[in-house]
Amino acid sequence: MYGGRVQALRGVNLAIGAGELVAIVGPSGSGKSTMLHMIGTLDRPSGGTVRIAGHDVAGLSDRELSALRARHLGFVFQKFHLSPGTSALDNVADGLLYAGVPLRVRRERAAAALERVGLGHRLGHRPEQMSGGEQQRVAVARAVAGDPPLLLADEPTGNLDSAAGAEVLRVLRDLHAAGTTIAVITHDMEIAEWCPRRVRVRDGRIVNDEGSGHRPPAEITIGARE
Repeated sequence: MYGGRVQALRGVNLAIGAGELVAIVGPSGSGKSTMLHMIGTLDRPSGGTVRIAGHDVAGLSDRELSALRARHLGFVFQKFHLSPGTSALDNVADGLLYAGVPLRVRRERAAAALERVGLGHRLGHRPEQMSGGEQQRVAVARAVAGDPPLLLADEPTGNLDSAAGAEVLRVLRDLHAAGTTIAVITHDMEIAEWCPRRVRVRDGRIVNDEGSGHRPPAEITIGARE
């Protein structure tokens, strides 16, 4: 039950293996955003279990959940959520504030993350001086600066034109090739087809799971009883 009244996910059983690139795809209202919130530990399930990197989310305190997110999860959203007037370097470095990392180290990691997404030459540029595709790549760099093993991307190309969207997908593909587990939440079938595995969601249920095949040990498991 979501919000105490609406059953947003029903009978969902899902495992995502370490190193997978998975699309969770469905129309608006299908339950995919709720699934993102569960995987990202932003919401707790009212029934069943959610395990991230072996940790049962239901049994963790708020402080432990925050620590789990800081160590294991990176988030990329459709809206870039960058601070205007702040350099790309400091937008990324600020994402490490809650990890207790000293400023010098934060900036070193931020510079390395921006280099990773092809923006090593734009460290001092502010969001308003950058294209939409560059801003989203800054957001990706912020998400991976702490080197999380799991990246959650919610409609990461939704605000971009096709060329900028292709840039962002290339960055995600490179991160996946380097070993990051990535779950892309999308309604766009072209984006879904780009992923080796596609989990289709409708009316709160998984209706199809294509390309699942043999998987490595699970990074994420969701088990929800009827």
